[in-house]
Amino acid sequence: MTTQTHGRPPEAVYIHIPFCTNKCFYCDFNSYVLKDQPVMDYLRALDQEMEQTVKITPPGVIRTIFVGGGTPTVLKPDEMAYFLASVRRHFPNWADDIEFSMEANPGTTDIDKLAVMKEGGVNRVSFGVQAFQNELLTGIGRIHNVDDVYRSLENARAVGLNNLSVDLMFGLPNQTVDMLAESIRKALELELPHYSIYSLKVEENTLFHTLFNKNKLPLPNEEDELQMYLLLMSKMEEAGYGQYEISNFAKPGMESRHNITYWRNQDYYGLGAGAHGYVGRNRHINIKGVNPYVEAASKGLPRLDSYPVTPEEAMEDFMMVGLRMREGISDASFRAQFGQSMEDIFAGSLHKMLNAGLLERVGDGYRLSKQGVLFGNDVFGEFVGALTEV
Repeated sequence: MTTQTHGRPPEAVYIHIPFCTNKCFYCDFNSYVLKDQPVMDYLRALDQEMEQTVKITPPGVIRTIFVGGGTPTVLKPDEMAYFLASVRRHFPNWADDIEFSMEANPGTTDIDKLAVMKEGGVNRVSFGVQAFQNELLTGIGRIHNVDDVYRSLENARAVGLNNLSVDLMFGLPNQTVDMLAESIRKALELELPHYSIYSLKVEENTLFHTLFNKNKLPLPNEEDELQMYLLLMSKMEEAGYGQYEISNFAKPGMESRHNITYWRNQDYYGLGAGAHGYVGRNRHINIKGVNPYVEAASKGLPRLDSYPVTPEEAMEDFMMVGLRMREGISDASFRAQFGQSMEDIFAGSLHKMLNAGLLERVGDGYRLSKQGVLFGNDVFGEFVGALTEV
């Protein structure tokens, strides 16, 4: 298990492209409808932020890059080429086995664009599929249909992109257990190396939140939602996919290495409007709006906020994000980051969760039990503010 030694430059880069063709009804991400947006101005501002960032924290060998959004694949081929050249220029030293992921929407990935992505170094694409029923897709505000999914995956493979993942969602309005079963079956027929499957969370400032408050959001009941999660875990396991994190399943060796950086509480560069970064025990959040970000990047680092993370907060984060991983957390990793034993710091919380049957011991550490996987939020909540509450 790798651990971050502070003083070493981050080996992971997150870059945010905030544009979308439209806003999905459940989305509270920092994203803006593409029409009339100053896309090239934004990409030039991103180039400026990269330039300033690497002056302050020069990069070493980059092992993972993740481009998220928004929908990065709404960039036109020439914009995409400019963007990828910019990344390569500022972060030139790539590991031989770099994992370079980009989020994509089915329906925004024609062959020309995918070819530009491949040419620019992208070697892993994660498609936001969400469901295999057109009526559900319409009901959550997605612009693609099921045919687009198949066409996009075919296009990706045609240009030589084979490390592909799809996202599915459960707990959607009007979704039944049978509908989810059909989506999982169709997803598994694609024989992809990786699947992410998330439950719907009704977030503030979304259309779904407004409907929910008016009692007009027909969500599945709790019992059905639990059945959905149990079903997807058993179907994934049957098909040979390891559940390496609460919401993520992969063929052996095909786990998302970039996301593991977050779950291991390791450093990463965060670039773009609204992006978060974590370098040398300092977190930063960038300015969110497109034009304010563009303007700020022309004058310096486009920071909204930047603050040191106390050792106590870093320890809590280590526990919360580390326990999302099915292999759990090890005392050796904890000691490597903090110079102290996990037991010394969190004995009360660990033993409480062990006694509740939500954690189990493994090697020199702990992981969620089968029951704990179903009630993960209760376990993570145990460590929120455990050391920082006065």
